[in-house]
Amino acid sequence: MPGEMYEIEGERKKRVCYFFDSDVGGFHYGPGHPYVHPMKPTRIRMCHSLVMNYGLYKRMEIFRAKPATKREMTQFHSDEYVDFLSRITPSNMNSFVKEQHKCNVGDDCPVFDGLFDYCSISAGGSMEGAARLSRDKCDIAVNWAGGLHHAKKSEASGFCYVNDIVLGILELLRYHSRVLYIDIDVHHGDGVEEAFYTTDRVMTCSFHKYGEFFPGTGELRDVGIGKGKNYALNFPLRDGINDENYKSIFEPVIRQVMESYDPAAVVLQCGTDSLAGDKLGCFNLSMRGHANCVRFVKSFNKPLLLVGGGGYTMRNVSRAWAFETGLATGVELGADIPVNEYYEYFGPDYQLNVRPSNTEDLNTRQYLDRVKSIVMEHLRNVGGPPSVQMTDVPTLPIDAEMDDMNQDEDMLDPNDRRPQALLDRRVQADGELSDSDDEDTGGGGRRNRASHRERESISSNSSRAGRKFGMGVGIMTATGPTSTHGAGPSGHTTLAPALAPMDVDTAASGGESRAASVSGDGMNDNTPEPNGVGTDELQISDSRNDR
Repeated sequence: MPGEMYEIEGERKKRVCYFFDSDVGGFHYGPGHPYVHPMKPTRIRMCHSLVMNYGLYKRMEIFRAKPATKREMTQFHSDEYVDFLSRITPSNMNSFVKEQHKCNVGDDCPVFDGLFDYCSISAGGSMEGAARLSRDKCDIAVNWAGGLHHAKKSEASGFCYVNDIVLGILELLRYHSRVLYIDIDVHHGDGVEEAFYTTDRVMTCSFHKYGEFFPGTGELRDVGIGKGKNYALNFPLRDGINDENYKSIFEPVIRQVMESYDPAAVVLQCGTDSLAGDKLGCFNLSMRGHANCVRFVKSFNKPLLLVGGGGYTMRNVSRAWAFETGLATGVELGADIPVNEYYEYFGPDYQLNVRPSNTEDLNTRQYLDRVKSIVMEHLRNVGGPPSVQMTDVPTLPIDAEMDDMNQDEDMLDPNDRRPQALLDRRVQADGELSDSDDEDTGGGGRRNRASHRERESISSNSSRAGRKFGMGVGIMTATGPTSTHGAGPSGHTTLAPALAPMDVDTAASGGESRAASVSGDGMNDNTPEPNGVGTDELQISDSRNDR
């Protein structure tokens, strides 16, 4: 029966907070771009439609986070860069030619309508999820609009403008002495690694394609410097890795990381461009192989922030993230996709599954074992959890307000003014997909199986090397012009760390939670359940208090 879900036996129920803002699906990287841009925020809305129509809203709280402010973004990004993002628009971009070049805005990272609002929504969800985890208001926080791991302190990179992950980790570090960051995107998480390359407060661990592939960083020998030495782990992989081989390296390495580092909280970047058949990826993971990483990390019972990332075959992105949202809540979603507003895009089988292809796995057993042994050796050099002097974070007035966010409107005095949190309702954004965004579907709604690489090669001569999208479909040369990766054998220069190792209070200003709840374990009794329709009936509130 479509839309079924099954309890996972033996799992303790987790308190899950899920962040979604319908506005995020209305942004479009494409207008004015010389190519059809592969990054499509509509995938977030497609995922949410599956989440709602499977009924997962009954098992978690749903929030719309307060968009991150310019002040909050400057906890990591430079003031000049954030100001530039807030001012530039397609209509005035010709006045910012110098700034665009300096901030790497243009080809991979185009200027589009609502750019700053899009960044604010993405960053706000990750920061709010981290804040709620830190104050023990949930066990798992989910923000699929986040995961933009390439953004640097003063420049955009790889479709990423504001690094919501770094901002979320900084929020976690206000309350936790050490944080583990895990990245299963096919691309190296260079922006996050670079931010924490000189501190032992954050350990970064990335499993990625390495070689002539964007961003060209993440070499095995890049392990951090100074206090951060051995706290940056990189597991470079070759094309075509399958479920079995990925599991054979992921689980032993993460298990050893947990034992050696003992993080107080974990951030897992779930980029789905590592799935089989992704337009810009080269791995061969099935949906279940990808989801096994979420299941395994969840089993350690650490405060967990799940964020999105890459993923450019939209129907597969939404399938994987919906399935992994189910795992977070303790259920496995059934194979038959329920009727929803994007139902036609899941044809012709309408199944919640991403199957591996017959791509050859170039990762030999000998190669994987050799790299794993080197990574394990780095972990043996980790000198135990860092000793950090922590200070009490004062309780903020917003806490009491947040505790009242879930109040039932029927319980309020009819003569009293309703709180703004109850008056705010989610606004329906445009739901259509662009004509060019048919996910390789030809006539009749069926997939055109012609290789996307063949289509991309038609216009390859006009692309420049070093880009995530364009000529190489994710391939780059070693001479990328904008690399600012942390110091190491790769030969790049390092930026200042995002956080001084012992500086807890200056990492962020204020720590109150920034979102408003709309549903808990069961919504209001009079809230209709989605049944093959959009999710606009769902009331979503929003707190506008500054942090």
